Amino acid sequence: MSKFKENTIPGIFQNRVEKYGDRACVSYKKGGIYTDISWNGLNELVRSLAFYLFSIGVKKGDRIAVFSENRYDWWVADLAILSAGAINVPIYSTNSSEECQYILSNSGTRLCFVSSEDHLDRVLKARKKAPSLKKIVIFNKFNKEKKDILSIETAMRVGRSFKQKNLFDKKINSIKPEDLASIMYTSGTTGNPKGVMLTHSNFVSQCENINHELGAYMNDKDVFLSFLPLSHVFERSCGYYSALNIGATVAFAEDISKLLDNFKEVRPTVIISVPRIYEKLHAGILSQVADAPGLKKAIFGWAISTAQKNLPYACKNIPRTGLFAKRFDIADKLVFSKLKHSLGLDRLRYACSGGGPLSVSDAEFFIGMGVQILEGFGLTETSPVTNLTKPGEITPGSVGKAIPKTKLKISDEGELLVKGPQVMLGYYKNPKATKDAFTRDGYLKTGDLARIDEEGRLWITGRIKDIIVTSGGKNISPQNIENSLKTSRFIEQVAIIGDNRKYLTALIVPAFDELGKWAKKNGLVATSRADLLRIDAVIQIFDEEIKKYTRQYARVEQIRKFTLLDAEWTQESGELTPSQKVKRRVVNEKYAQEIENMYPPEA
Repeated sequence: MSKFKENTIPGIFQNRVEKYGDRACVSYKKGGIYTDISWNGLNELVRSLAFYLFSIGVKKGDRIAVFSENRYDWWVADLAILSAGAINVPIYSTNSSEECQYILSNSGTRLCFVSSEDHLDRVLKARKKAPSLKKIVIFNKFNKEKKDILSIETAMRVGRSFKQKNLFDKKINSIKPEDLASIMYTSGTTGNPKGVMLTHSNFVSQCENINHELGAYMNDKDVFLSFLPLSHVFERSCGYYSALNIGATVAFAEDISKLLDNFKEVRPTVIISVPRIYEKLHAGILSQVADAPGLKKAIFGWAISTAQKNLPYACKNIPRTGLFAKRFDIADKLVFSKLKHSLGLDRLRYACSGGGPLSVSDAEFFIGMGVQILEGFGLTETSPVTNLTKPGEITPGSVGKAIPKTKLKISDEGELLVKGPQVMLGYYKNPKATKDAFTRDGYLKTGDLARIDEEGRLWITGRIKDIIVTSGGKNISPQNIENSLKTSRFIEQVAIIGDNRKYLTALIVPAFDELGKWAKKNGLVATSRADLLRIDAVIQIFDEEIKKYTRQYARVEQIRKFTLLDAEWTQESGELTPSQKVKRRVVNEKYAQEIENMYPPEA
């Protein structure tokens, strides 16, 4: 019999420690190689840190922030916070001092865990306007300790000397499922971020329902690779708590820039990712093929046509038979297996996609060659999963059926409404926003336009706030057009413009590596990116690509003009959220002049 009730996250963790003991729980890069920490080893760290929190008087309901990139210490801090009955307030590692200040102040955080001295500096700048913040604990080695700023080693040393060791289990047993576990601040694409209040029950329901849907396909032998921000609810619920719940091992990527190397080193069996990663992998593969000799290119083309024919089998988990089975085996031996091995995806059984719409072309590319991509849907306010695709039920473009105990309906305006155990309590200190977020009968308004087909599968057709209404009164969802354009090997990023305008235009960030190769092959020379984008032949190739990839859309949805930009959009430069979504308001403001130039005044 389990020692703890499994209605809280720390209760689940303690039971898995009891079950798996000295097996690998997490793995991280140390001295150039991946090093394991066992379940018992991680629990010792969690308990030592929790005892430190007890020693400084942390009480149930206190808010404690974690300001760090992905690392096993994030788990340790989180599990210690939750075991103490306190509330974790995650902060994206890329957030500025001003963004930190708002979160620390609004949440009333009393202690903040930081990763590095850089994070510490940002918190210290924010501290003047966050009077509740009393202590800071730093994960990295730190030699300038003060009474209120100390290293995690020092905190754990204090914790290990704490006398009331029986308090740990008592604290966990005192936590109620309806108690707050976290206040997760939204990315804030418009205005200040809102603090989403999520309970232990919200997170536990995710563990239970994801396990119910995928438990037959994922197990304690799986190895996950963690690279999405743990501050984002998608990674936290699906790549952390759900992995912990099934007893899987989680390896931590060093950072996004080293992700391909980490794939090869870890060779994960499961990944949790946003569409951007699949887009980059797909584009990278096609780029390499474009430069391959003629015979290799022909073999790859044949293999990809085989992958297309394999989609009905792969999507429905139907065994291949006859001549086609032999054809696929040859394509796999010549191309797919080698490609997956070179990318570190040779052991990958399932790849989950969420956090935004995955293009059908990206999904079909990987599914056809044998990588099962399971797309899902959710938002921070739903912890996040409301829908997911199961193996054997894959329909590219759909985000699957509702998970157990989840009710969906579509409003008269076409908005998706959700009710279920994963739905938030509300927004912290913001009763008006909380009231506005729900219908009178208790359904959460998702802000997404959607339809549900006769099989019960959900199809997201756009975001209400992103809908473009032309001056002629036509409603256009830009996401589908943008996804189509990003299928082009020359287009890295794109934003469709047209709200209250007579026609659609586009701001385009080219895929400069690919464009550079094309320019060199065609004898085009430029001293800078800006000069390259002014060459007529370059403008012409983008004009052709736009027409090619949007020909299926109605006339009103065609792109009349476009502007090529010479700098990639990033979170640091302000155009992207931490989950890699475009901040349309920022793009509209930052490129206001470029946009106006595409709409000259009429004669």
